[in-house]
Amino acid sequence: MDSSEEEDDFSTHEYITPQSCINAIYQSKTEKDIRRICTELLDLKDAVENLRGNMYSKHLGFLRISEEVIEMEQELIELQKHVSVQRILVQDLMSGVCRELEIWNECQNEDPNTKNDLQFSEIDEILNYDMEDPKVTLLETLDILLVEHKIEEVLLVLDAEEKKNPGLSNFGDNPSNEGSSFKEAFLKRKEILKDLLVGICEQPSVRVADLKKALSGLVKVGQVSVAHKLLLKAYGFQLQKKIDDFLPSCSGYTETFAATLSQFVFSTIFLAAKDSVSLFGDIPVNTNRIVQWAEYEIESFVRLVRENLPPPETDSALRSISVCVDAGLRHCSILEAQGLKFSKLLLVLLRPKIEEVLDMNFRRARRTIIDLVNNDDIEFPSLQPGAPTAMVTSSNIMFVSSGRRFMCQVEEILGQLTPKFILHYGGIILNKLLQLFDKYVDTLIKALPGTSEDDIVMEHKESISFKAETDAEQLALLGTAFTVADELMPMAMTKILSPQTGKMEESGGSSGITTPVSIIALEYRDGKRHLQHSFDKLRDYFCRQYVLTFIYSREGKARMDARMYLEGKGDDLFWDSDPLPSLPFQALFARLQQLASVAGNVLRGKEKLQKNLLSRLTETVVMWLSAEQEFWDVFEDETIQLQPFGLQQLILDMRFIAEITVCGGYSSRNIQQLVSVIITRAIGTFSERGIDPQNALPEDEWFAGTAKAAISKLLLGTSASESSEVEPDEHLIIHEEISDTEKTPSSPSSTTESSDSFASANMGETESPVFFSDPEAE
Repeated sequence: MDSSEEEDDFSTHEYITPQSCINAIYQSKTEKDIRRICTELLDLKDAVENLRGNMYSKHLGFLRISEEVIEMEQELIELQKHVSVQRILVQDLMSGVCRELEIWNECQNEDPNTKNDLQFSEIDEILNYDMEDPKVTLLETLDILLVEHKIEEVLLVLDAEEKKNPGLSNFGDNPSNEGSSFKEAFLKRKEILKDLLVGICEQPSVRVADLKKALSGLVKVGQVSVAHKLLLKAYGFQLQKKIDDFLPSCSGYTETFAATLSQFVFSTIFLAAKDSVSLFGDIPVNTNRIVQWAEYEIESFVRLVRENLPPPETDSALRSISVCVDAGLRHCSILEAQGLKFSKLLLVLLRPKIEEVLDMNFRRARRTIIDLVNNDDIEFPSLQPGAPTAMVTSSNIMFVSSGRRFMCQVEEILGQLTPKFILHYGGIILNKLLQLFDKYVDTLIKALPGTSEDDIVMEHKESISFKAETDAEQLALLGTAFTVADELMPMAMTKILSPQTGKMEESGGSSGITTPVSIIALEYRDGKRHLQHSFDKLRDYFCRQYVLTFIYSREGKARMDARMYLEGKGDDLFWDSDPLPSLPFQALFARLQQLASVAGNVLRGKEKLQKNLLSRLTETVVMWLSAEQEFWDVFEDETIQLQPFGLQQLILDMRFIAEITVCGGYSSRNIQQLVSVIITRAIGTFSERGIDPQNALPEDEWFAGTAKAAISKLLLGTSASESSEVEPDEHLIIHEEISDTEKTPSSPSSTTESSDSFASANMGETESPVFFSDPEAE
């Protein structure tokens, strides 16, 4: 729009100067004109500020008028109450007059001579306002006090009148049948007072002091039951108001909101019970009402906790429910002093949610443990060639990444729990921790190599990004599992069981503590036994796969083939000048020595564990020989000719295995028994084939001495074979701890001819010279 159009549009407004006039007046832009413009702008600014001030003052005036309107509304309400009371009084007066007139007319019709007597009746006295009747004055006084809401004065008047006239204290449901007009009028005013007091108690914003006064008034007028119900209703309303104000902000207090709600609920119950006793006395009926009302509020509280709890699989949910239980039980213990016991109810109502939260948190921990073997960040200590002192020390070798992460999961869960929570749910937590360790063991099994033909291996093997291939890696993994099972998990179990022990000690009296403490000790032993059983599963799995890898070649042929006992050098081993065990058993001795050397460094400080592992490995070999039917079928085949030499060599091999364990310090009764069983079976089998043991076998002392001599000879020949060729990329498959007893190098070779090596034995191609030497163990 151009200037001419603007002038046309605003030409009718005398206070608006057209733009053309402004341009004409101020086009010179002189200093005088500019000052004039500034002056006008300042005037305009003052006018705007005045207008703003007027608006603010008018707004304040509006607010003041609004407050006056509200006050006027309150006065109108009071006036309506006064009018209602006056209307009731007039109606009562009219009904009373009409009734008395009817009675008077009836009496006059029956006996006209009794007119003078009726004038002095009680009715005439009440209706005769010329005389100062105390009853009329009392009723008028009560009416005035009720209209003015002077509750205390009304109660004093009623109490004084009831003391003078005890018959007035009966507050029946139908007071009009009492037969006394004064009593009827008196009780009506008492009813008005009751309604007035009930109205005060039902006001949402009533103060506690006013509430107690009103309740005391109801008690004085005989309405104890009504007063008690109003007390509970008022406290329930206050509690609901607190909860409604808090719930919108509870998302910012995920770990403590449940404890805050518990504080609201149980403090309200405590105050209600305390006021109930102070106002109404310790009456069983009121106590039952308190209990019913409190149970309802606790159920509502638990429902709110379930609805507003964080996701159950999170740490905050576990912390929140734990703090909730702790706070709730602490409040329940305070209520028990008043005879109110709600701890069992609280635990029963919260138990489903607690079990859900615990279950979800332990599921999350299990998922984390499963991811351990799929995490490339897992580091295992390795042996550096030529530098055995560079290995990880025993102080941290037992807490490598997998074990550390597992215990972090355990500590993370236990860190969210309070002592009272553990005290009541320690059994559930302990069982779930043991199940978590079982899952951890299964995860470690997945990280260990195994043969694909094994169904158990197929069951556990999944697509994982890391496997512990070398001796050091596998032993470190086993050492970690042992440390967790033998040291760290028992410490976690102690954290669970110690609150229960502390609770028993607080109860006092040794006679009352013996049984519970013994039960706790039994739970601890059962937990330790469970951990040991789970660890034994890992150890046995390792030993089985290790032995199977040693016995079978890559083509699946057994290296410990019974046919090696059919191809002897002569007819009698006893006359051999240099008898030695069979080559596979020499290789087994070398493997055990090699494993002992690696374990001595990796599992330093765990000698008992090392010996246990070596013993279990040797026992597994003997168990395989005892149970492998294909091995014994060779001896039972009648088409094959047996020689005394074969029986002698087999018994020498068995005695050699037994002596290995004795010299290594890890002999066990099972090994000795299994060796005896194999020897007995071998003698029986050869006897059935025509070999006389009495003539073929020397004394037992010869076998024992020959086995010991063979061990010494193999140990002396170790240094000469340490430099044997080794393929550095091939490793042993190990699952368990190994003895530190033997610190000698790990590759003892046979002292027989160079052609009599394990590689040249009649059992197929060897998997690797690693049976004699492990480059990582040097």
